Amino acid sequence: MKGKAILRSLLLAYGVTGLFLLILAFLLFQFEFGGGTAAVGIIIIYVVSCLVGGFMAGKIIRKDRYIWGIVTGLSYYVLLLLVSFLAQGKWDMTFAHALTTFFMCLGGGAIGGMLS
Repeated sequence: MKGKAILRSLLLAYGVTGLFLLILAFLLFQFEFGGGTAAVGIIIIYVVSCLVGGFMAGKIIRKDRYIWGIVTGLSYYVLLLLVSFLAQGKWDMTFAHALTTFFMCLGGGAIGGMLS
């Protein structure tokens, strides 16, 4: 039951990510914002997606909600790293970037679980 809940939450989180990335790409193309705007947008998308996934996991499992939110955020992060590595064929992320992304995903998932 808990594994299915995490998978459903991850599916929702990645769906939100895809939708928001499409919206961000459209806005960047339409209004010709700089690269800094794209970076901020991606950070917001990571956090919001993990928050939504953590919220769903907390709603489904209903016990220790913040822990399952953290598990969802951690799963999101691991899958994000795996897909990034497989797409590029190499590790192309600084340690500081990997660490901040890790805490953003965990924090977003934990907050989502607490709010559920």
